[in-house]
Formats: sequence, structure tokens, C-alpha cells
Amino acid sequence: MRLRFFILILPILAVIPVNSQEIITAERYLEMVSERYSSIRDYEARIFIRSGSSEMNGNVSYLAPSFLRIDFTRPADQVIVFNGELLTVYLPEYRAVLNQSITPSRRPASGASLASAQGLTLLRRNYVVSFVTGPDPVVLEGSSQEQVVKLRFARRNISEGFREIILSINHGAKTIRRIEGRTIADSMVQFDFTNIRTNQGIPEMRFIYDSPASAYVYNNFLFREVD
Repeated sequence: MRLRFFILILPILAVIPVNSQEIITAERYLEMVSERYSSIRDYEARIFIRSGSSEMNGNVSYLAPSFLRIDFTRPADQVIVFNGELLTVYLPEYRAVLNQSITPSRRPASGASLASAQGLTLLRRNYVVSFVTGPDPVVLEGSSQEQVVKLRFARRNISEGFREIILSINHGAKTIRRIEGRTIADSMVQFDFTNIRTNQGIPEMRFIYDSPASAYVYNNFLFREVD
């Protein structure tokens, strides 16, 4: 009788380990992506930003833990630089430089900054993650040949800048290909990253911005720090 029971249970025992290895939760997949970005000291990429009918593109540079720079080709010569403490935006159309000091308590999980280990940490803390369709790769969009895994993030509280965020992950490289965010005003913002090159040895000097002498400088354009 014991032999008969063992023969019956053996196929079940053989299947359990295989199935347990195949099951990947959204939280575990996000952890794998976070591990990948933890190994990235810096990266360069082409970035495309779409907000409503407005489109922007340029080159993005990132240096861990929180240095970020975007040199735009559309609009031409516009620049965004963040060195971990100071956010600088140059608007050539208005010959204006906008500066804003950013403390850790005011640092949101938003925009291109999500494509970093620090940004993913904020996402895990402030949003609930799930698969859009499942752990298997799907096409990025329409007739595209690109294969990605899509993760959906739902905010935990109403203070977050995006109601919902969807990350499209390059399944092989475990890098972020696209970020789609639905804002509080229910509008969509999309960030696309292409031609990603990691660990290029980017120096900190790249994140020092010398504004044109003829530009008007406006400090604390977003909010004023309170002691």
C-alpha cells in the first residue's frame, strides 16, 4: 500500500518544483529590474517625451545615485539638469534659467528620474505593482516587433503625482523602455528610452550647468524652502 501511494504521489512531487520555478510575481519581477539598475553606475540614451499633443526629444545622461541631465534637440538647446540637490531648467525661448533646491522630502517619483535604482525604490514604496497582462513578454505597441514585460503601478495615496504608471521593460536587458504616467488631471505623459548605453564612465562635471550670461535667472520657481 505504501508503494502504491508513493507511485501515485511521485508525479505530483516531480511537478511541484518545476511550477514553483516558473511562477514569477510582479513584485519579484520588479525586484529583478531593481537589481539590474543597482548594477548601473551611469547610462546614456535617447529620450522621447510626449504629453498630450506636445513632443520633445533629446539625449539623457544619468549618474548614480541621482544626477540627471537632458539636452534637448526639440526644443533646440533646452536643458534640464539635476545634481541631487539643485534642479536647473534652461528655456532658450525665454532666455530664462529656472533654479529650484530639492530636499529629499520633496523629491517625487516622477518622469525620467524613475529610470534609476533610486526611482524604482520610490516606486516600490509609494505604489502597488502588478502585471498588465502577465510575466510573459508582449509587443510594445501595435505592429511593433519589440518585446517587453509591462508592469502597472497604482498609487498608495493621493499625494503621488501620477494616478497610475506603466513601465514597459526590455525583458532581456531588464531596462526600462517606456514609462507611461496618468496624471492627477487625467492626462497622459510618455517617456521612451532608446539606444541605452550603460556604464560609460560619465563624469560628474557633465552635471554642472553654466547658464548663458544673457539669461534671466529665477530661483525657487516651484516652491520656496521653509526652514
